[in-house]
Amino acid sequence: MCAIVGVFGAKKASTVAYYSLFAMQHRGQEATGISTANGERIFMYKKRGMVADVFSQETLDSMEGGCAVGHNRYSTAGSESAGDSQPVFAKYKLGEISVVHNGNLVNKNEVRNRLIDRGAIFQTDMDTENIIHLIAKSQNDALVDRIKDMIYKIEGAYCLAIQSRSKMFVIRDRFGIRPLSLGKLKDGGWIVASETCAFDLVGAEFVRDVKPGEMLIFEEGKEPLSEQIFEPDYHPCAFEYIYFARPDSIIDGKNVYEMRLRMGRKLAEETPADIDLVLPVPDSGVAAARGYADGLGVPFEMGIVRNHYVGRTFIEPTQEIRDLKVKMKLSPIKHLIRGKRVAIIDDSLVRGTTSKQIVRMLKEAGAKEVHMRIAAPEIKYPCRYGIDTPTKQELVSTKYTPEEIAKNMGADSLGFLSIEGLKESLGKDRNYSLVSFDGDYFAGGSAESPGCAGGC
Repeated sequence: MCAIVGVFGAKKASTVAYYSLFAMQHRGQEATGISTANGERIFMYKKRGMVADVFSQETLDSMEGGCAVGHNRYSTAGSESAGDSQPVFAKYKLGEISVVHNGNLVNKNEVRNRLIDRGAIFQTDMDTENIIHLIAKSQNDALVDRIKDMIYKIEGAYCLAIQSRSKMFVIRDRFGIRPLSLGKLKDGGWIVASETCAFDLVGAEFVRDVKPGEMLIFEEGKEPLSEQIFEPDYHPCAFEYIYFARPDSIIDGKNVYEMRLRMGRKLAEETPADIDLVLPVPDSGVAAARGYADGLGVPFEMGIVRNHYVGRTFIEPTQEIRDLKVKMKLSPIKHLIRGKRVAIIDDSLVRGTTSKQIVRMLKEAGAKEVHMRIAAPEIKYPCRYGIDTPTKQELVSTKYTPEEIAKNMGADSLGFLSIEGLKESLGKDRNYSLVSFDGDYFAGGSAESPGCAGGC
């Protein structure tokens, strides 16, 4: 998760970054921050909270410069302090530098311990701080060479925007696990962002995706310079399509909404149910539910109302808060549901506690039968590349069969999309990161030795 944005050559870079982060608020709600550079110095403002609450027009106006990098934080583990928000700023031998990072470094602890042995002092638990120290301690004279030094020492998932006083460097890891796209602003400037929905809001034209293993260098008066640092080993994260990304975003050339429709249709083919009505768990289950209803030829209804003023339960840090927020967040339309056999479609099943409450809610609203369908495979392994899945012991699908889970949650049946069905839905033109489903830790790390506890 997390969202990053980089803006270069814009008339009001801080404002462009602000609206971009606003468009990507769904990727993280714990903290937000922006730093700008005017060629002489870097200005930074970051704070816990939502984008619209953290930044005022006065703050944005005070942040000078045509270059900006920004970040929305969603912690995968570790502290939630304001100090763990981004950008991460530092002064070092070559001047000032600011970094934003989306992803997780699987060799975080190993790198950090080596840096501490060399005298580094850390202020946060974030793996992003490793990046600052690696750049600062490099013996190369040019910043670009220091950045390359750093890249060769880190492993895992990362999209980076690194800002000096006059340049911006953007890097995507060789696996392309997390998304990153390049756009052109109307005033001639450039923008990179985690999702293309940011481009739509600021009126930028999509140019292309940043390639896996690629570094882009932005310098005043020049076109972005591309350098392929690593040979690509393309494994984009399937969870971007399942849950994380906004449905209007284009992730690595594929529309998220269309992918979710296809998952729903495939789910109907693999695990049909004798029902009267299909309901989605709003909002990320909507497209899959439409696909499921289309596949079965039964009515689709928005039979559950979501309170949009409550944050996503999946990213809240404690189970008690999750339980309370389900009740605050979702409410059934009883006259649609009463006496009906319904299928409720969700995007994924992690711990199972939210789904159990939803099934109970539908039964209490008068549903005759409730059939739970999940438009993703069973999650059996923790992700180490920037997703807040819990330990293996907490994942309900590692301990119980679908039949046992259905019985525990009070559902009349439970069905998942198969791994093969997910691959067919997304298309077999590339190898996706399916680590949560198949346990293939292709980029280092394992379920037993995560190595990236700080996270972004």
